Amino acid sequence: MVASMAIRTVIAEDNLLVREGVRRLLDLQTDIEIVAACGDLDALLAAVERERPDVVVTDIRMPPGGLDEGLQAADALRDLHPDLGVIVLSQYAEPEYALRLFNRGSDRRAYLLKERLEDVDQLRAAIHAVAGGGSMVDPLIIDVLVSGRLGGRSSPIDDLTPREGDVLREMAEGKNNAAIASALYLTEHSVEKVIHSIFSKLGLAWAESTHKRVKAVLLYLADRQTGSSP
Repeated sequence: MVASMAIRTVIAEDNLLVREGVRRLLDLQTDIEIVAACGDLDALLAAVERERPDVVVTDIRMPPGGLDEGLQAADALRDLHPDLGVIVLSQYAEPEYALRLFNRGSDRRAYLLKERLEDVDQLRAAIHAVAGGGSMVDPLIIDVLVSGRLGGRSSPIDDLTPREGDVLREMAEGKNNAAIASALYLTEHSVEKVIHSIFSKLGLAWAESTHKRVKAVLLYLADRQTGSSP
C-alpha cells in the first residue's frame, strides 16, 4: 500500500465532462494525486510511460475503436508495468467484461460501474486496493451471477444461502474478514465459517489473502459463464 505519499493516478476517459468530473472528485482527496488525464488509448499508454503512476483509472471504451480499449490497456500494462494498478470503469453490468479483466490475475485490478462514480468513497477504496496489490469488482456484477442468470445452467451458486451470497458479494469487493464482519454485523469467526462453506460448495481451495480469495471466486464464476466444468 502506498502510505505516506499520495497515490499518483492517471485518468483515461474520452468524455470530457466525465473525465473532468472524475478529476475534480479525486482532486479533493488528499491521498490521491492526478498526474494526467487523457482521452484515448494511445494518450493513456504515453502518459503511463511519462508519469510512471501508481494507478490508472480508465474507461472501458474510448478511441480509437470505442470497443474495449480499457481492457486492452489493462492487459498491456500487466506486461509493461506489472506493479501498476488498473481500475476499469464501465456502464455495462456484464460479468464477462469483469472476467476478462481478471483473466490473467485479479491482483492490482478493479472493475467498477460508472453509475458508482458519485460514491467517491468506493472509487477511492478501489484506488487504494489496487495500489496495494489487491482487487475489487463492483458488487452488482456479483449480483448478476448470484441471482442465477447463468444461461439457465444449474450451478452450485444456486445452493448458496442468502447469508453466503451476502458474504460472497463482500468478498468480491476485496474486503477482508474483519471488514466483512463489520459490514454484515457478524463476528469474524462467523464470517470465516461462512467463507469456508462457500468455498466448499464451489469446490474451491481455501485461500487466506483477500485478493487470492477474490481471484478464486471469479475464476470459478468465469468457469460457469463459459459453461466449462469446475
